[in-house]
Amino acid sequence: MSMELGVYSFGDIPTDPATGALVSPGQQLRETIERITLADEAGLDWFGIGEHHRPEYSISSPATVLAAAATVTKNIRLSSAVTVLSTEDPVRVFQQFATIDQLTGGRAEIAAGRGSFIESFPLFGANLADYDDLYEEKLGLLLELNENERVTWRGRFRPALDDALILPRPYGDKLDIWIATGGNPESSMRAGYLGLPINYAVIGGYPEQFAPLAGLYREAGVKAGHDASALKVAVSGPGFVAPTSQEAKDTFYPYWKTSMTKIAAERGFTAPSRLGYDSQTARRGAIFTGSPNEVADKIIALHGHLAYDRHALQMDWSGLPHALVMRSIELLATDVMPQVRAAIG
Repeated sequence: MSMELGVYSFGDIPTDPATGALVSPGQQLRETIERITLADEAGLDWFGIGEHHRPEYSISSPATVLAAAATVTKNIRLSSAVTVLSTEDPVRVFQQFATIDQLTGGRAEIAAGRGSFIESFPLFGANLADYDDLYEEKLGLLLELNENERVTWRGRFRPALDDALILPRPYGDKLDIWIATGGNPESSMRAGYLGLPINYAVIGGYPEQFAPLAGLYREAGVKAGHDASALKVAVSGPGFVAPTSQEAKDTFYPYWKTSMTKIAAERGFTAPSRLGYDSQTARRGAIFTGSPNEVADKIIALHGHLAYDRHALQMDWSGLPHALVMRSIELLATDVMPQVRAAIG
């Protein structure tokens, strides 16, 4: 299998530079569909849509946006990035993505994760004290729904199922379900044990440091009896492509800084700086921003450490302008992908 390249978005809502007002969610969503359409036409492999319940993001319902994208695309795989499974009903999630899978002829994926924020817990009546148990139980149910058309099931966090008929079924035999994690060793071992593909979200530090986790994942999978070729690894994180390295880095920086400053304030991290940003856009860093040659070289180098199967970039941090995101998607497809495929594919 050749190395896959893709893009993902949380639907960051831009701020109008003239008035300071937020652009309407509707406009941002329409632009997102245009981006997915371009990614499909340009030949990228994958587009992911995230779930947030905050004012700076337009997407709280990934399946709705992906269903819209299903009607205007032909080849690209469409995935959540991520589905916050802890606060979702697995039956409804399965039905939504099986529907998208039918619409697209088998192009739907679910990335099941815990999410990077916790606002969905009070919103949907979930207790943060049950953080781990919620995820474990709901992931188990989701996998059972994927295996069987009729399900009998008992758990703590939702009503029981007694020979329940689960429809629609996916277009193919089963839905592709990935485990999404920020780098928790237990998540790597769980994904390997279950034989599920894994996505590492890497937004800082050195991505090559995820090599031991990928090794742990593969070791757990092989020990559990799974075919090593089915144990797929993806990496997702910030990135932006422009014709020159300097333009890419200077353009992306203020938008990246806006998001990271907000996250740092909420979580008590050190505020981001240009010096730190420049170290992260260097060859070993986690921000894949630069010229097409530079971004291709970084992906090829990281593949030497992780032997991974997919790399996805979040380009639209803090609502980076639509025209620039569109150009970045095109450069990723037309300039970066051929270099990566020639070296790895």
